[in-house]
Amino acid sequence: MSVYELIKEAIITGRYKQGERLTEEALSIDWNVSRTPIRSALKQLEFDGLVQPLKRGFFVRSFSKEDLRQIYDLRAMLESYGAGQAALHHQSEDLAAIQQANSQYEQTILDSSLPHKERISAVIAANTQFHDAVYRASRNQHIQELIAKVVVLPFIYRSFYWFGEEGLQQSLAAHKTIVAAIEERDGERAKAAMNEHIFKGRDYVLHYYEGGDKFG
Repeated sequence: MSVYELIKEAIITGRYKQGERLTEEALSIDWNVSRTPIRSALKQLEFDGLVQPLKRGFFVRSFSKEDLRQIYDLRAMLESYGAGQAALHHQSEDLAAIQQANSQYEQTILDSSLPHKERISAVIAANTQFHDAVYRASRNQHIQELIAKVVVLPFIYRSFYWFGEEGLQQSLAAHKTIVAAIEERDGERAKAAMNEHIFKGRDYVLHYYEGGDKFG
């Protein structure tokens, strides 16, 4: 993994807490590298929206409850539209990629041999592949670019962390409904299924946020 990926993972998983100050010097010690790759990584993380600049250094971005609601509302709007467009405009290779990605997602969920955190990371990776495949099938590059700007990875990590087995099975069932709608070129059904899927993730995050289990 690159330094950027290592620091990004540390933020997503809560090793670096919300509001925590990050400096090139401290990070170079943490990861045993020079400041040059640290500087580059911080610029990319700022672009990702995971850190914000200070006069000296950066700090890990904090998210309020209202931030959470607004981000998930945007995600639901964009991703449901993308799923509807995927149902209408996908090509055969797009459908195969979606089916393969969801098959991998199911296999990952059913594999309980990994330690909890490693399993979550694997599930998130498989989930990302599925959603990316759906966006590509929409044949609309603008959708992919916009969604990338509102997908906040700490939220996703925490939602999966809190899901439990029942939540994971519900997520898988939602994916299967989305796949079936895309297969049948049913744009409205795909749109509705994705909308509900995103809001379900939002509800998990809100529930634990309100319970005092904040990000980081």
